[in-house]
Amino acid sequence: MNQFVQSTKNFLKDKLLLTKIPQWFQVSDEQIAEILETVREKLPTTEAILIGKTQSGKSSIVRGLTGVSAEIVGEGFRPHTKHTQQYTYPNDDLPLLIFTDTVGLGDVQQHTESIIQELTDKLQTSNYRARVVILTVKINDFATETLAKIAQELRQLSPNIPYLLVVTCLHELYPSSTENHPTYPPNFKDINRAFNQIKKDFKGLYDEAILIDFTLEEDGYTPIFYGLETLRDSIAQQLPEAESVAIYQLLEGETTEKIGNLYRDVARRYIWAFSVAAATLAAVPLPFATMPVLTALQVSQVTLLGKLYGQILTPSQAGGIVSAIAGGFLAQSIGRELIKFIPGLGSIIAASWAGAYTWALGEGACVYFGDLMGGKKPNPDQIQAVMQAAFKQAQTRFEK
Repeated sequence: MNQFVQSTKNFLKDKLLLTKIPQWFQVSDEQIAEILETVREKLPTTEAILIGKTQSGKSSIVRGLTGVSAEIVGEGFRPHTKHTQQYTYPNDDLPLLIFTDTVGLGDVQQHTESIIQELTDKLQTSNYRARVVILTVKINDFATETLAKIAQELRQLSPNIPYLLVVTCLHELYPSSTENHPTYPPNFKDINRAFNQIKKDFKGLYDEAILIDFTLEEDGYTPIFYGLETLRDSIAQQLPEAESVAIYQLLEGETTEKIGNLYRDVARRYIWAFSVAAATLAAVPLPFATMPVLTALQVSQVTLLGKLYGQILTPSQAGGIVSAIAGGFLAQSIGRELIKFIPGLGSIIAASWAGAYTWALGEGACVYFGDLMGGKKPNPDQIQAVMQAAFKQAQTRFEK
């Protein structure tokens, strides 16, 4: 095996790859920072300040507007000030939406003044960011004096910032015979009565009031995000045009797709280098002998792409990701090696396959890490579809 490794190194050196590959695989933090800064300047950021009691639906609003899971929302919030936490979407480097959540509002009465002061300082800080305040109230909660007091003081200090009153948890007042959400908006007597009373309690403290009911999958209601379109439209109407367009693009997936394309454009420079190296290695006409080297090369590729997307991986973790996303390609690798028993033509076919597979693996890894960066659970079916399409395109390229 040592003799084979040395002969492989000599082979690569003859192809001038051994000296070039290290430079190709270096990720420039400065280049990435420049790209991110350019994107930040072009993509307007909106801060949604969520004010409401615990369990009033604030995290559900984050889930509805971003599509991330409940677990990720919980893990993503981090302390901002003593009484507030923040969640940035899709990440801190490219925050399209910033959610600022008041912590424990209504739990400790003596903290109300401190909460008001912290929010006042935030609203009066100029950072060239569009803001909207979202007041969340459960449909059957009428102990809202503290929330109304906070809204009144903030509204007086920052009258130009729009306020949206969002009344949540509608199903808690559905008639007992109701098994699912009705056509939106709901028209039940108890809900109408409660909604009118809440609007009366907050009279003059909001620009628009809406009803929503964002539940979990296990609750059994469909749609899960009942009233999402109304929430989206209401927020967008309260924002400047650029931020309004960004909100619509975000929910349609256009904005996150643009960000993903930027990362992928950078990633493809490295994917190409790894693919060329893999094709060159696979051309060595020794069945199965190059497989350990190719595997190590592909694990290194995933490790580097993970770093590009902010995921620091050990070799074993990267190897696990390769196994998870490769799917049926792994079985095909055995057949690829057997082809080498065909003199001449076998090595050419194997080289083409290895280069195309390495390219497809890199594209699949970009989707995988892109989902993680956006706070979403990677979709195996989507990753496989991307890899299949990328493999076919790359195979044509390597056959030339």
